[in-house]
Amino acid sequence: MDQEEKDGLEREAEEKLNQQFGAGTVQRVEVLRHGDEPVIEPGEVMIRVTLTPTGEDPEDTLHTFEKAHRAAIEELREAFARRSPAIRRVEFRLPGQPGKRGDPVLSMSVSPPDRTVTGGRSLTPVMARLDPGDVEVLDVLIAAGIVSNRADGVRWALTRIRERPAYTQLRDHIGKIDELKAQL
Repeated sequence: MDQEEKDGLEREAEEKLNQQFGAGTVQRVEVLRHGDEPVIEPGEVMIRVTLTPTGEDPEDTLHTFEKAHRAAIEELREAFARRSPAIRRVEFRLPGQPGKRGDPVLSMSVSPPDRTVTGGRSLTPVMARLDPGDVEVLDVLIAAGIVSNRADGVRWALTRIRERPAYTQLRDHIGKIDELKAQL
């Protein structure tokens, strides 16, 4: 997404959101790309919506907003999914929030892919915290076209480990240890 398209999407989204949620509800819309936030993968976009505070407690403001506009938020997610497959997340927050862990934020996926079954395999969702070097490795794999996203990159790496003879030996030894434990 080039700068002109990004700017146009920001203006269009801010106008539509204020129409949908009420004039003045949305202060600002930002389109964030890979490199703007660590959670944004290469080729993906996140929409950050800054809301006008309605009370003193940010958490209450976000909760009240979500409750009052639940259906409209769902429609928004669908509209963004139709607009561009690159848009993967929408985040609602209040002004002045630095984005630190624990800050109240309403964040959701846009058109989340069904990753329960991929290529005939049943997959289990796992959350991992990675340091910047590990994220960079995954992003290089994505940029090179080896994997399509970070989750695929982690699966790719685990597959490479599983293919090594040392892994088979390690798994066999674990089985022997389990047998010995059962005998105790």
